[in-house]
Amino acid sequence: MKPEDENAQELHKRLEKLTSEIATQRKIARGEAEGEDEAHVQSTGQAMSLGFRVLSEFVAGIIVGALIGWQCDVWLDTTPFGLIVFLTLGTAAGMWNVYQLAAKTTTR
Repeated sequence: MKPEDENAQELHKRLEKLTSEIATQRKIARGEAEGEDEAHVQSTGQAMSLGFRVLSEFVAGIIVGALIGWQCDVWLDTTPFGLIVFLTLGTAAGMWNVYQLAAKTTTR
């Protein structure tokens, strides 16, 4: 057999293998996978959900703290001390909420 024929056969086998892997990945992306692939897709969705929840808890704490501090400054005419105090408290509250979520998920 010629070396060119061997190379062509090897390349053809590699192409078939890559084609099947691409088809499998497309099925996973569309949610058509079965068995372990389905579990992988579900766990990825759960991880993304948890990530968005952590982000929203943290950002909400900061925004609420900033708004309360700003409003206290407006009412009490203490600019910028209320904002600084409540922004710090809001950030701490956001971090505490993230910590609680992380502690809850690791104990499962």
